[in-house]
Amino acid sequence: MFFWQLVVSGLSIGSLYALVALGIVLLYRTSRVLNFAHGDMSMISTMVAYSLLTVAGVAFGPAAVLTLAAGFALGALFYFFVLRPVKEATLLGQIITTAGFSLVLSGLAVVVWGADTKVLPFPLSRAVVYRIAGVSVNQVALGSFAVAVVAMLGLYVLVQKTRFGLAMRAVSQNDVAARVLGIPVRRVFAVTWGVSATLGAIAGMLLAPVTLVNPSMMFDPFLKGFAGAVLGGLDSLPGAIVGSLIIGVAENLFGGYVSTSLRTTVAFLIIIAVLLVRPEGLFGHKFMRRV
Repeated sequence: MFFWQLVVSGLSIGSLYALVALGIVLLYRTSRVLNFAHGDMSMISTMVAYSLLTVAGVAFGPAAVLTLAAGFALGALFYFFVLRPVKEATLLGQIITTAGFSLVLSGLAVVVWGADTKVLPFPLSRAVVYRIAGVSVNQVALGSFAVAVVAMLGLYVLVQKTRFGLAMRAVSQNDVAARVLGIPVRRVFAVTWGVSATLGAIAGMLLAPVTLVNPSMMFDPFLKGFAGAVLGGLDSLPGAIVGSLIIGVAENLFGGYVSTSLRTTVAFLIIIAVLLVRPEGLFGHKFMRRV
């Protein structure tokens, strides 16, 4: 039963890593940019939620909606005012830009909210535990998993069942051809960045009861989400989910049976092993360039 307890806990935390990974993959599929500020953008959104709940006294539901709106705005504004001016830069230049913005956000969080750890008021409790088929699941883990699944389904509907999703897929295939066909490419990029940041905001709020709220709260989840994205394939949304769930379960099993102090390393050991065998990831596609 201990094994299944670890698996269930791993699936719960893995679903939150998956939200982070989906934001990373969504951007990479559409704009071929790796956003190394993704974790700190999630952190800023969570800080906004903290302020709304504790300073402004807003109820959790409206505060969550406002937080998601703030996350979307942060992502879209970042594209328009920071990334678009360097769109023609090399991949390394774009990575440096996002990494630099990450440092700016981290510093901003320290100035505005301080470096101390805070507790986000949350409507669910880790003290409330349910027994499901002999496995104990606390209320926060169960609720977070459910919200993560709903968010994933919402992303699927957006990408696969809407006209905007069709435009997003067209831009990801060839943005020049998409522009010729009349698709507003810049708007698609901006909304995609907004959606990615919104997924990060959801992940940040759901992770807050576990990590607590501080400027470095998303460092480890971002690394795990990035690991899940690479493991599943940077161009595969389903791969991001599967890869993140594997990371969550594997690190839990490693922590339970081997060493809790080394559980973080298991994600990168898995990545190294998979990339040696399948560099494009479990669900990624090989791209051949004609020369």
